Amino acid sequence: MLIDSHCHLDSYTAEERAGVLARAAAAGVGEMVTIGTRLARSDEVRAISEAAPNVWFTVGTHPEHAAEEPTPDPQAIAALAAHPRCVAVGEAGLDYFYEGAPHALQRQVFRAHAEAAALAGVPLVIHTRDADEDTIKILQEESTKSAFSFILHCFSSGRALAEVALGLGGVISFSGILTFKKGENVREIARDIPLDRLLVETDAPYLAPVPHRGQRNEPALVVHTARMLAEVKGISEDELARITTANFRRVFAKAA
Repeated sequence: MLIDSHCHLDSYTAEERAGVLARAAAAGVGEMVTIGTRLARSDEVRAISEAAPNVWFTVGTHPEHAAEEPTPDPQAIAALAAHPRCVAVGEAGLDYFYEGAPHALQRQVFRAHAEAAALAGVPLVIHTRDADEDTIKILQEESTKSAFSFILHCFSSGRALAEVALGLGGVISFSGILTFKKGENVREIARDIPLDRLLVETDAPYLAPVPHRGQRNEPALVVHTARMLAEVKGISEDELARITTANFRRVFAKAA
């Protein structure tokens, strides 16, 4: 069984979700995590999870939306994360590619989510794009304040961030980018990631993997990313599925 560790099921209508979940099951994708991107809409992802026993959820504010809501209180985030089907805080982090929110505000919101993850005892799902240096700085600083586990989702960053993340005990999740023609740098880094630190995801409905690039992504297509990751690591697809599922259970302990 494969698990899609990061998707956005709230991007589909209720009618579309039924088909998405059915196709995932047919492809051998047994579970998935639907990710929160706005704290104000946490009820939506929670309801999706409560309606499907194989769907978990997270709560958080994506850095592109950091200016749309008041700077969150870590205690309030942790309270939302206490729901039994909420397996993580996030996605939160830094995105300097898009100018959706001032960088200083993004950093403040990122730190609040790191504190919330520590308070709630769940991992932090991190989005980082074109912000490796500041992501490294915040991870190093926040990890000295209180312990929290984390996942670098949809990894497309540089080797330095990967090495720092691994040194801090983090896990790295690979999306369809791993299959792209221009994804050789990501594949080279993936080759060096220990097997017990790997996850796979779709980030659906975005970043559909080859051979579906350019189409609307969905959890069933995580099989293509898993196939590429197995090839990169020199192991069978079945072994890759077994390893990433075991990693998922360890990292997202509430889903064990």
